[in-house]
Amino acid sequence: MADQWKSDQPIYLQLRDQIMSMIMDGNLKEGEALPSVRKVAVEYQINPITASKAYADLVENGLVEKRRGLGMFILEGARKNLIANEQEKFLNEEWPLIMERISRLGLGLKELLEQSTNHKIN
Repeated sequence: MADQWKSDQPIYLQLRDQIMSMIMDGNLKEGEALPSVRKVAVEYQINPITASKAYADLVENGLVEKRRGLGMFILEGARKNLIANEQEKFLNEEWPLIMERISRLGLGLKELLEQSTNHKIN
C-alpha cells in the first residue's frame, strides 16, 4: 500500500483527499467515526503524525469533528458542503481550462456529445 503515494504532493494531503472522496462517494457516512490515527498509520504504512495532520485538515475544513475520548466523526452536512465546494472549484478553476482546450482543438458540441454517450457519463 505504501507505493500508492505520489511524490508530487505531501502524503497527508493525499490521505485527506482520499477521505474527502470517500465522503463524496458515500463510502463514509455523516455521523460515522473515522478509523483511529494509529489504525490509519498502520494500514497505510505512514507516520501517525502524517495521519493526524490529514485529520486536522479535515477538521479545519469543517468536515469532521473531534469528540473527546471518542475519536473523529464526519459532520452532518459534510457531503453536501464538500460536493458544493468541489463543484465551485471545478467550475471556476478546471472548467475554463477545459473549455480553452476544447476551443483550441476545434471540437464542437456534436463531437463532445457523441463522445459522452460513448463513454456513459452519469
